[in-house]
Amino acid sequence: MDWDERLFAFLDDLEQQAQTLYAVDRASELADRSRSEYAGVTLVTRLMASMGREVTLDLTGVGQVGGRLQRVGPDWCLVHGAAQDWMVRLPAVTAVEGASERSVPEVAWSPVSRLGLGSALRRLADTGTECRLHAMDGSVRDARLVRVGSDFVEAVIGEGRVVLVARDALAAVQSRT
Repeated sequence: MDWDERLFAFLDDLEQQAQTLYAVDRASELADRSRSEYAGVTLVTRLMASMGREVTLDLTGVGQVGGRLQRVGPDWCLVHGAAQDWMVRLPAVTAVEGASERSVPEVAWSPVSRLGLGSALRRLADTGTECRLHAMDGSVRDARLVRVGSDFVEAVIGEGRVVLVARDALAAVQSRT
């Protein structure tokens, strides 16, 4: 092997080493970037991508609720179960099984998906639907929602007793049909 062949072989070897180092460095950078980007993914964006799927939610004070995820809002979701619907307040969710691997960023949500729990509760109040209120502490009340305030719901319980229930105390509202 003459001098110029050895030089070219040496340069080829250096170039391969540089490509290998670049690939290792790039893979590390992409992994760091991926972890950093994923840190911005929220539970609600994962649930938004899971609409239409069968999910099981673990709820504080309630236990497991399962069914098809019908709607998702910024602070609530609607699960259509075998016998009834569950309107779930997201702060009550402790675990989710069956969620999509993907997420839908908030900028891609429809205007209807941006409606909060208050809007959904007002709909129940407007229709006078009988429901079961599940609290985060495990207590349950059969009620009919009458009005929805800023941070509470006004409900009629039993023979006309009116009770105000703090929204932050709610874990879920279950249909009674």
